[in-house]
Amino acid sequence: MQNQTVFISKEGLLKLKKELEFLKSTKQKELSERIGRAKEMGDLKENFEYHDARDEMSMVMGRIRRIEDQIARSQIVEKGDSTTIGIGSSVKLSSNSKEKSIIIVGATEAEPSRGIISNESPLGQELIGKKVGDNVTVKVPAGELTYTVIEIS
Repeated sequence: MQNQTVFISKEGLLKLKKELEFLKSTKQKELSERIGRAKEMGDLKENFEYHDARDEMSMVMGRIRRIEDQIARSQIVEKGDSTTIGIGSSVKLSSNSKEKSIIIVGATEAEPSRGIISNESPLGQELIGKKVGDNVTVKVPAGELTYTVIEIS
């Protein structure tokens, strides 16, 4: 896998560990049972249930490996001070008289549709290290957007 550090909050790490536990203790067992039942149906060559369960097991195993890798490379990030933007900062931005609030997190926790952006995103990269009053410009499909940092918490 990768060797790059995964920056994550305590909550994000706990969420990954819970997902890993669910996949290992519940989902794998459930799929193993499905595979066993499908094998009992006879010929495996054209056994949809068998192939479907095997495909799903393959996806689950891949997800388990990715989560284990992320956990192994994770570094918990504590929320910093409110004078400089970092991972864990809540930031209020202004652009063209419109305000926008975002939270900057590590890549594994990002949910852009909810205003939770990755430190690796174009906007996240520009904002890291900035202070109230600083301007950042990011390229978007329609050109460029300039934001002013108006609050950090």
